[in-house]
Amino acid sequence: MSLARGWIGGQHRRPELLVPALLGGLLLLYFALPFVTFLARVGSTPILEQLSTPGAQGAIRHSLVTAPVSTAIATGFGVPLAYVLARRSFPGKRLVEALVVLPLVVPPVVGGAMLLTAVGRFTPLGSAAAAVGLPLTGSLIGVVLAQTFVAAPFVIITARAGFGAIDERLEQASRSLGYGPLSTFRNVSLPLARGSIIAGIILTFARAMGEFGATMMVAYNPRTIPTQIWVNFIGGGIDAILPLALALFGLTLLVVAALQRVGRLPTVVER
Repeated sequence: MSLARGWIGGQHRRPELLVPALLGGLLLLYFALPFVTFLARVGSTPILEQLSTPGAQGAIRHSLVTAPVSTAIATGFGVPLAYVLARRSFPGKRLVEALVVLPLVVPPVVGGAMLLTAVGRFTPLGSAAAAVGLPLTGSLIGVVLAQTFVAAPFVIITARAGFGAIDERLEQASRSLGYGPLSTFRNVSLPLARGSIIAGIILTFARAMGEFGATMMVAYNPRTIPTQIWVNFIGGGIDAILPLALALFGLTLLVVAALQRVGRLPTVVER
């Protein structure tokens, strides 16, 4: 009761926050309702028994292999691109920015179809890769390609925001003290933008783990957790997808917690 009175009293002191708080509270309730109703069905489902099936174990294994690889690729190439976009103006920059955003606005299934026109087995690139034993579709490589296509923009956009928030005078001071461009980037820019980069990595990984549309088009097999969930849903309805859905949710939460822990570790800046 004291907590409720304190909250109400706070609202009386800040009446301008009452309507935003109520609207935001309704949205939070809407977010929470599906989780509550979904988890309420867990008690009657043999979770461990269904997770021990070959299909479920294979899907979990494939997701645990491909999502980290996709996230690493997106981070390794995306963070430098984000820094360039935050610090430089150049001809065609708007086109580059549009290319970064396009995978976010294109429906994943359409994105998968577009990937097929570029790396499908009958394309020059796809046939050349298949000839050397590295098929770009219907393989784990295809899964990584699909996940990277749809998930990489998250780390680019958030990292760019982090780099853009850094006072450029700090980087200039580093250069004036004798640090080179790469050393300044590694020891000044990256640590200062770490929070945004970590947030981007989390979003990228979560998107890669949950990717379905583009993956289904490019590599329906081997199945990841989302594609196996779809197969289970077609065959048995909602109760059939509960075990894998919980596994996906739990794996994502573990990685988010781990990355947040890493993001709080102190950074040692060395020359």
